[in-house]
Amino acid sequence: MHTTQHFINGQFVPSTSGKTFEKRSPLDNSLMGLVAEGGQAEVDAAVAAAKAARHGDWGSMPTDKRVAMLHAVADGITARFDDFVAAEEADTGQPHHVIAHAFVPRGAANFKVFADIVKNVPAESFVMDTPDGAGALNYAIRKPKGVIGVISPWNAPFLLMTWKVGPALACGNTVVVKPSEETPATATLLGEVMNAVGVPAGVYNVVHGFGPDAVGEQITRHDDVDAITFTGETRTGTAIMKAAADGIRDVSFELGGKNAGIVFADCDFDAAVEGIFRSAFMNTGQVCLGTERVYVQRPIFDRFVAALKARCEAVKYGRPSDAGSNYGPLISQEHKRKVLSYYAKAMAEGATLVTGGGVPDMPAALAQGAWVQPTIWTNLPETASVVREEIFGPCCHIRPFDSEDEVVVLANANRYGLSTTIWTENLKCAHRMAAAVEVGITWVNSWFLRDLRTPFGGSKQSGIGREGGVHSLEFYTDMRNVCIKL
Repeated sequence: MHTTQHFINGQFVPSTSGKTFEKRSPLDNSLMGLVAEGGQAEVDAAVAAAKAARHGDWGSMPTDKRVAMLHAVADGITARFDDFVAAEEADTGQPHHVIAHAFVPRGAANFKVFADIVKNVPAESFVMDTPDGAGALNYAIRKPKGVIGVISPWNAPFLLMTWKVGPALACGNTVVVKPSEETPATATLLGEVMNAVGVPAGVYNVVHGFGPDAVGEQITRHDDVDAITFTGETRTGTAIMKAAADGIRDVSFELGGKNAGIVFADCDFDAAVEGIFRSAFMNTGQVCLGTERVYVQRPIFDRFVAALKARCEAVKYGRPSDAGSNYGPLISQEHKRKVLSYYAKAMAEGATLVTGGGVPDMPAALAQGAWVQPTIWTNLPETASVVREEIFGPCCHIRPFDSEDEVVVLANANRYGLSTTIWTENLKCAHRMAAAVEVGITWVNSWFLRDLRTPFGGSKQSGIGREGGVHSLEFYTDMRNVCIKL
């Protein structure tokens, strides 16, 4: 049986303890293989390799050469496109079109875009007056932070891991990556590409394992890890922030969300239905930017609920390779239990079930998979669990509203502030709403439309810091000032 190994200092290695854990398919719960379970020994080795590389060939490499190498990494991913797609499909069970048209191409783009930004970003300079009249010149230089700990999630594993690794390496840092234990494949496969294009050993390292009291925590507490970037639950982010306080390490967090979709009566109705369907149910609802709260202006409320219900009931369950399949399973049996517990809570709290609410009838070959139905509720108060808490599953609650002022209060009455999507043909309304909603990212008449140069991150308990474009440089580099007396 195949065992996925760690990638440390340019080599694929097992755990010194010999420990492994099972990787099971979300499609049918079959055993796909084993994964090496790392511990302190592997973390220490990976951090040491990263530190040595940072002060070795990688650290002394001219920017142009480093940029060219990262372009080669992107080209290497594209050359092995089918391998990356197959690995991501096997780990997540998500439809082929989602992975092949969004997640893997974006993973490759993350290396090219950030390499080019680093190559072309300007530096500040200021000429100042001095008492003697000769003046002084100040200029800024950027230096890499050092060894970056990258803790990445399972919902879009390759895209979200490279979103961090791409800018970190472009800035001259080295990385120790802990992918989710649920999705180890693409992070490991990237090690093969790194070696193939000649990235120095130790620049990119992967240690597999678990989070609390294991590899994840060991990385965040390691004295030689200079900064930590994490995407995942707010609760885990809180624990990492506490660990990072020892040694005063920087953190960059993209955390939970309970995102609102706001649909005005003057919207392009068909586009709004399709947009909310995508934002609530794409990737089986396992998207941090997904919409779990929908507010629809009262004149079109009933029509909108009926249209979204019909759209949900038309999904086609199946394997990624099945013709026409457009809806996959949840990531694991554990997550399935969590999502179904919220489905039960909704009914206990008095929800009106519009559609879904359980497990679909699947053929025998897939019956043991982590399948749940896309689900819509109405008629719950804003205090209900499924309206306030992040579920991270294919579900949403829909509530009517009457005025802009009312819906702004509803949208903002949550501890999270990651994203929102607004649907209206009124440009003035769109601008007013975008300014009023307390989130890091607002889409108007779209969703998940991303320019990698723009700031990305959450407000309130949805994160700390901004990444994307030059904003990533603020986290992955130290800005230093040089003052020259003339």
